[in-house]
Amino acid sequence: MSRSAAVVGCGVGGMAAALALARRGWEVTLLEAFAEPRPLGSGLLLQPTGLKALDFLGLGEAVRAKGAPIDRLFGRTAQGRTVIDMRYADWRADAQGLGVHRSSLFGALHEALAPAGVTVKTGVEVTALADPARPRLRDAAGGEHGPFDLAVIADGAASRLRGALHPRARAPVYPWGAVWGNARDPEGRFAGVLAQIYDRAEVMIGALPIGLGPDAARGPLVSLFWSLPVARQDVFFADGLEDWRDRIGRYWPEARPLFDQLDHAGLSRAVYRDVSAGRWNQGACTLLGDAAHGTSPQLGQGANLALIDAVELAERLAEPRPVPVSLGRFQAERRRHTALYQLLSRALTPLYQSSGGFWSAVRDWVYAPVSMWPGVRRLGAHFLVGAVRLGRWPAGLKP
Repeated sequence: MSRSAAVVGCGVGGMAAALALARRGWEVTLLEAFAEPRPLGSGLLLQPTGLKALDFLGLGEAVRAKGAPIDRLFGRTAQGRTVIDMRYADWRADAQGLGVHRSSLFGALHEALAPAGVTVKTGVEVTALADPARPRLRDAAGGEHGPFDLAVIADGAASRLRGALHPRARAPVYPWGAVWGNARDPEGRFAGVLAQIYDRAEVMIGALPIGLGPDAARGPLVSLFWSLPVARQDVFFADGLEDWRDRIGRYWPEARPLFDQLDHAGLSRAVYRDVSAGRWNQGACTLLGDAAHGTSPQLGQGANLALIDAVELAERLAEPRPVPVSLGRFQAERRRHTALYQLLSRALTPLYQSSGGFWSAVRDWVYAPVSMWPGVRRLGAHFLVGAVRLGRWPAGLKP
């Protein structure tokens, strides 16, 4: 007899969880608030660990075909001082990351849902959770869904349902966010490198090659970002962009032609939360992805951790144990991975996004030199690819 599962949220983690569970024989219903599910954001960097999870789901090659291989992360100050120089080869000689347009990853996951038997219900804004032991979900229109044998809450860092499981959970907004946009790079001048420029910790400009977007005829794309306090984002979108472009040209002349392609309509806002949820699970319900462990993007691990969450959840639930027991074991295993990245991300965030000169001086004169030491450099590469974990990796997911 098949078991039923509800997944709330049609993002990367939610779709991956729905797909993984369906392929394990679960009858899965995916509930999404938007009338038409769509990717949010610009580009992202998939690490070898996240790609391993996509391979597990049978989607790795499809995503790689549209992405852009990344060999190196490089960041320098506006004055030319190297702050970051991390290479995937410091982990393994043939290792690479993958820059990808969010729509490419979204499309690969979404297209796999129906063939796997997942029922997708859109325009359903889930607002309440009843009876975690036998979950029932209520939506904003007064409808009720369930009961289910399992409920997976994957509605993002701003989750509305996290508090229903754990009222003491906290998810404050980081003071600093970013604006993002995509530009064409037909000559591939920025290929192979996630590049960043800093002025203290108050300016961070970045360029990430992301391969082909929804319109492949546009050619290779680069995802561009500009660090910006959340409180100043409204002002940014109200002002003209010429002074902003000129400022970028002074910091990074080579990137000015890319930023010249952007207007307000081609830019999107990014706001980040530092999620502290305690226990992820209660009864037959569990948080997953950013709803459980969202943090700043400094380590570029959000989508990767969510993909691994999804695969490990389905594998853990395949065991002949009651669902609440399996969910407890799932969290215990995943926390040995996610907690390390949450901790490190919280420590690194002020070095790259903060006011004043103290933290940037710590970055430039302490963190950067130490990170170049051979042993530390190799350890940093292990963190970069998402491979650092306390305890064993599950079979088939070990990077």
